[in-house]
Amino acid sequence: MRLATIFAVTTLLTACAPTSNPSDPAQVSMNRPREAASGAPVALAAPVASFAPVVAPSRALRSNAEIAQDFVDLEFRMESGRPLPVFTRFEGPVTVALQGQVPPSAPQDLARLVSRLRNEAGINISQTSGPASITVEFVPRRTIRTTYANVACFVVPNVSSWAEFKAARGTGILDWASVRSRTKAAVFAPADASPQEVRDCLHEEMAQALGPLNDLYQLPDSVFNDDNFHTTLTGFDMLVLRAHYAPQLRSGMSQAQVAAVLPGVLAQMNPAGGAGRSHDGGRTPPAWVKSMEVALGAGGGAGAKRAAAERALQIARAQGWSDGRLAFSHFAVGRLNIGQDPVAAASAFAEASRIYRRLPGAHVQAAHVDMQLAALALSQGRADQAVAFADRAIPVVRRAENASLLATLMMLKAEALELAGNDAAARAVRLDSQAWARYGFGSDAVARARQRDISALAPSRLGLAIRG
Repeated sequence: MRLATIFAVTTLLTACAPTSNPSDPAQVSMNRPREAASGAPVALAAPVASFAPVVAPSRALRSNAEIAQDFVDLEFRMESGRPLPVFTRFEGPVTVALQGQVPPSAPQDLARLVSRLRNEAGINISQTSGPASITVEFVPRRTIRTTYANVACFVVPNVSSWAEFKAARGTGILDWASVRSRTKAAVFAPADASPQEVRDCLHEEMAQALGPLNDLYQLPDSVFNDDNFHTTLTGFDMLVLRAHYAPQLRSGMSQAQVAAVLPGVLAQMNPAGGAGRSHDGGRTPPAWVKSMEVALGAGGGAGAKRAAAERALQIARAQGWSDGRLAFSHFAVGRLNIGQDPVAAASAFAEASRIYRRLPGAHVQAAHVDMQLAALALSQGRADQAVAFADRAIPVVRRAENASLLATLMMLKAEALELAGNDAAARAVRLDSQAWARYGFGSDAVARARQRDISALAPSRLGLAIRG
């Protein structure tokens, strides 16, 4: 039961994002909900960490042929599975503006994102304070949830405000399939969320406002994936957006027309494209998606969740997958067996780690597995192993700019150091974790709760001495 505590409350991957409602033409592109203080925008008196500007952006490590297929799959279907008849984008310069109850962290994070979109994706985009191509409006979390349950943020076409969105619901105005060229779009994000959730919403929803509208579970190196491991735009994502705005493409092109010119576009933009594959392609069966939603979603009994995870793993094996979907299935089995069968959980995590570590671009997923293994080792009194898992993951997570995961790993490491008797090092690591926790979790209360949960995992030194 002590093990179940941290994993029940962890914001790192508590649930798959729910799928969009196929009957609703509005594109509900989601970041997973996270723990955060509710009510007014988060305001913290203590320092909040921020990540350094990206100096050397990562690049896509996969073959251009595979990336071309991914591009087509992302561009011509929505998350609900609904096909899109033509390719669409903004033609000409793009502007973006913030409005509503703007959180204090949002302007800086948007400025960093816009800079990356200009420099890495080559998009002619800039910020403005007036009417804009893309309007990001911040509204209370409860307002979003009463519209789409369990959704953190979403993007829709052809409107520029929440009032316009409400007036347009039930009409064809919000139908992405009717768009032939993008002229304006609105992103709706929670005003009362943690700084990291705000940042993550900006990255994912801005990317879909500008580019592809679909998510694919098989992508190991992208925010365009409902597994939600990646929280900021990756090298693959920037390449996709750069290709999306290539001069060889234009709004109104058919899938066949885009597919015909795409190899040349990618050869020009990514001449060092590798030769390896990262996934087995093909559509992800709805039965697997549903099983993962039950396994990792909110609600439901523990037994039903474990059964759903095992069902997803069976489907993955029957499909012959060797990619991230198989690894994610093992990950879910591990997550749901921590309190029930730690040995089975460790075995499932080890298999997930083995698969992720051989996939190009899946280092962030491997770091998530390391966090789980570090917690498992800590609970069993194996302090050295817990530190080793945390140390392997921390540099990866720092590069990925996931503050909530970084803070959790540092808390785990500090607890393990303390268990090993290295109190001075434990205090230093715990102190360093605090600013990241504020950015990742959004309130000191949530950060303190996370620390208590992690402290509860560790056996007492006295208990270890008596057993020894």
